[in-house]
Amino acid sequence: MAHEAKRGPMSLARRTRRSASTAVLYALLIVLALYFLFPTVFMVVSSLKTDELQLMADMGGVRGFIPYGEIGLGNFQRVFQEMAFGRFFFNSVFILVMTVGIGLLVNSMFAYSLARLRFRGRAILVSVVVALIIVPTESVVIPMLLMVNTVGWIDSYQVQIVPFVADAFSIFLFYQFFIQVPKDFDEAALIDGAGYWTVYARVILPLSRPVFASVAILQGIQHWGRFLWPLMVTRGETYRPLPVAIQQFFSQDPKAWGSIFAFATMTTIPLLILFLVFQKWFVQSVASSGVKG
Repeated sequence: MAHEAKRGPMSLARRTRRSASTAVLYALLIVLALYFLFPTVFMVVSSLKTDELQLMADMGGVRGFIPYGEIGLGNFQRVFQEMAFGRFFFNSVFILVMTVGIGLLVNSMFAYSLARLRFRGRAILVSVVVALIIVPTESVVIPMLLMVNTVGWIDSYQVQIVPFVADAFSIFLFYQFFIQVPKDFDEAALIDGAGYWTVYARVILPLSRPVFASVAILQGIQHWGRFLWPLMVTRGETYRPLPVAIQQFFSQDPKAWGSIFAFATMTTIPLLILFLVFQKWFVQSVASSGVKG
């Protein structure tokens, strides 16, 4: 009885410390979440303020996060009036869907061949893929520009899609996932008479939803905000994406910050939708980092 009486207070103290630690952890997470949400909240609130003078005055203080004064959708209407936003939006969506969609197929197939097939030079290819991850796109844009200019692709959709379909980082992520998938699945299918294409399509793909979601989100964010390459290879509004189009507002004097924030808000919404659609699998991929055999 004495032992149980002693054990009771110790257990209570342990639970109290654990609850306090959990409360502190959640408080820190809330503060961190608010820290990352502040820019988005500021952008959305500023896009709704139609008084440019009020918007400029609120930028340097806490009032920039508070929706008050003249609130409306006038800034959004001005964006559509001053430029062909619908055309730019379509260009960005089309380029993103084609680049990411084709890239998921090409990069996953290449990674699957590296993870499952045994051939001479395989280790060298894996090393090359890893080495290419650290090569920034900016360092090769001039040779790329000369190449696409030679084939006559300047000012087109394909010049913004084809050069970025194959991606070393995506291949590496797929490769890391595939090497953790138990080979028993492949061997069972091969014994039943299936080929490698069938194994890839009917066995590997259904198991790879988390990594596909992760790659789709990461590549989507990267391609949606790409600026330097489209600026170099587009000449007019026909094929120009959103990140280049927003420069039209920065060229004005004085700058229409309300329109800029409205433009940025409409540009951010598709990324939020993309993350919400694939959130479940993205979190699953980050948490599990593969399939346990």
